[in-house]
Amino acid sequence: MNQMLEDLKKELKYEKTNSCVQCGYCLPVCPTYMTMGKETHSPRGRINLVKMVGEGRITDLSVLEEPMNLCLGCRACETACPTGVEYGTILEAARAAITRRKKFSFPVKTLRNTIFKKVFPSKSKLNLLTDGLWLYQKTGLQKVAQKTGITRALPFNLGQFEAITPTVTSPSERRNRFKRIPAKGEKKYTVAFFTGCIMDAMFQRINDLSIALLSHVGCEVLIVENETCCGALHAHSGEMDEAKVLAKKNIAAFEKEDVEFIINNAGGCGAMLHEYDHLLADEPEWHERAKEFVRKSKDISQILVACGGVPMNKELPGRVTYQRSCHLTNVQKVTKEPVQLIESIPGIDFIEMKDKDMCCGSAGIYNIVNYDASMEILDEKMKNVKDTHATTIITTNPGCLLQMKLGIEREKMGKEARALHLVEYLAEAAGIV
Repeated sequence: MNQMLEDLKKELKYEKTNSCVQCGYCLPVCPTYMTMGKETHSPRGRINLVKMVGEGRITDLSVLEEPMNLCLGCRACETACPTGVEYGTILEAARAAITRRKKFSFPVKTLRNTIFKKVFPSKSKLNLLTDGLWLYQKTGLQKVAQKTGITRALPFNLGQFEAITPTVTSPSERRNRFKRIPAKGEKKYTVAFFTGCIMDAMFQRINDLSIALLSHVGCEVLIVENETCCGALHAHSGEMDEAKVLAKKNIAAFEKEDVEFIINNAGGCGAMLHEYDHLLADEPEWHERAKEFVRKSKDISQILVACGGVPMNKELPGRVTYQRSCHLTNVQKVTKEPVQLIESIPGIDFIEMKDKDMCCGSAGIYNIVNYDASMEILDEKMKNVKDTHATTIITTNPGCLLQMKLGIEREKMGKEARALHLVEYLAEAAGIV
């Protein structure tokens, strides 16, 4: 019995819970505590539950399931914590322990296996799904479905998200991208661009604009073969073994290229890439390779600033606010560069919103699997957005971008406001689009 408990402690990363002194500094920065008002839905409350399981005072791990599932994983608590608690590590260990013991029903188990093991890691399967979406949009079926109200019958409130789905690029555009894009003018860096899975399928336009901007400021850009999903959604869903498999595939693919940096444009993906060394800490050979990968991994805003900024040739008058990606802010610690780039755009009136670092409620697929909780958080965020009277909301993560578009729809602000990825806004100001 004692050995079983010791094994469970190791599995749950119990030793890391001892850093938490239950001071409560995390409470005012935790979105779920602020909206739900329950101690079990705060960082210190969740840590205390893990601690009690590790000490054998709670023997049923299902007690952890709801508190852990309702956590956004925004990790704002880590930024506020005075004792350096590694909350993200504790959260993912708890989710993994729950997933290993949970008996999923037949359709749920099959769906999880299909999505996590067959779809996200496969560019070809994602391309096929995106081809279907392109046909749906191009043939007018989308307009018919929306007009007849069929989309309202979709499960998990997917009809809400269908209305804000970006227009995807054609199959030929997605399959005919150059693998090496030269720098314009003097070459400053040679970089590899991480295209991602969902990012490249649903937001290829943003990826293409990212590559164009990098070339515009003096980077030679490589697209790496055999790149795969970053593994973030797997890790957040407790599928840690699969996340490790994907991390190893990406490390092996990118270390073949002689590049100075590995660039991403999605806060969530970037955070996962940024922590590959932590993910593979128990495997010495891969840990060393992961550390080199992490050293090179950068958000696009960092490289654009390092190259001297983006040359602008167009004024964009209007008031702008910035919805920060939690994982870009709290995990990658990239805070200054996006603001610096926004403020460099001629003609804008930049204004920060209240509680600018608070999560918007997107959090990967949190807004799908925990729709009601997500919308409560989004509604609070939109109050602060509306107070800025901004006509443009800038984001640095695809999930945040869709969540802000959904917020604009919910608040009926479509005529006076728009949401854009930072890359889209910079490309507009630079005359690239």
